Amino acid sequence: KVLENHTGGSGFILLGFSDHSSLQGLCFTIFLLIYLVVLTGNSLIALITVVDSSLHSSMYFFLRNLSFLEICYTSVTLPKMLVSFLVEDGRISFLGCAAQLYFLVLLGSIECLLLAVMAYDRYIAICDPLHYTLVMTRGLCIRLVVGSWVAVIPVQVGQTYQVFTLPFCASHDLHHFFCDVPPLLELACADTFWNQVILYTIIVLFAVFPFSLILISYIKIIRAVLKIPSALGRHKAFSTCSSHLGVVTLFYGSATVIYFKRRSRHSVDTDKYLALFYAIVPPMFNPVIYSLRNKEVRIALKR
Repeated sequence: KVLENHTGGSGFILLGFSDHSSLQGLCFTIFLLIYLVVLTGNSLIALITVVDSSLHSSMYFFLRNLSFLEICYTSVTLPKMLVSFLVEDGRISFLGCAAQLYFLVLLGSIECLLLAVMAYDRYIAICDPLHYTLVMTRGLCIRLVVGSWVAVIPVQVGQTYQVFTLPFCASHDLHHFFCDVPPLLELACADTFWNQVILYTIIVLFAVFPFSLILISYIKIIRAVLKIPSALGRHKAFSTCSSHLGVVTLFYGSATVIYFKRRSRHSVDTDKYLALFYAIVPPMFNPVIYSLRNKEVRIALKR
C-alpha cells in the first residue's frame, strides 16, 4: 500500500539505452556475452576451490564466496537489461525496482566486507604464519562470512524502505540502466537530505571503513615482506597477495569514482555509464585476475 500511495503502481522506465535504440541487437549480444563470461569464470573459480584438495584453505574459501557474490551481483542487473533489449521496453515494476535496488546495495556492501576479511586472512598468513592454521579455522571463516551478511541485511532493508517511501514526481523516467539510490533520489518530490546522509553513512560503514582495514593490513604486510632477507622470499610472499590487491584496486577504484564524484545534471550520462562499468567489469575480470596472478589456481585449472 505504501508503494501504491507514492507511485500509483506505475513503476519506472529505465532509459539507459534509449539514445541507442538502433543498437539494441548489438547491445543484447555484447551484454549476453559479458554475462556468460561472468557466469562461466566465477563458476569455474568456485568449482575448482571445491573439487581441488590443494585449494581447501581459508583464502580459497573466501574466494569461493566472492565468486558466488559476483554471480549474484551481475544477475541482479544484467538479465533485466537483456530482456529490455529483446522486447525494447525499459519498464520495471515498483516492487521489481525495489528488489533490484535492495539486492544491488546488499551484495555490494557484503563484497566490501568480504574483501576486508580476505585482507585480514593475507595479513595473518604473512605476518603471523606460524599461527595461521590456528587463527584462520574453518569455524572462524564461516562466522566471518555469515557475519558479513547479518551485519548488512537489516541496514539495507532500512535504506531501501526509506527510498521507496518517498513521494516521487509525475515523471518516472529513470535515466539509468538499473535502479540505484542516487538516480532514484533525483526523482523524489521531497527533501532528500536525510536520505543522502543515510546513503553516505552506509558508504562510510560498509565501504570506507573496510577499505581502511584493507589499507592497514597491506601496510603491515608490506613492512613484513620488506623484512624478508631473500628476494625470492619477498616475491613469493607478496605474490600471494597480488590477486587480492588487484581485485581491491578494481572494485574500490570504480566505486570511488561513482559514489564520490560530484553529480550534476550535465553528468547524467557519464554517471550511468560509470555505474554500468562498476556493475559488470569487476565481476568479469576478477576470475581472470585470480587465474593469471595465482599460481595455485593456474595449476588447479590445468589439472
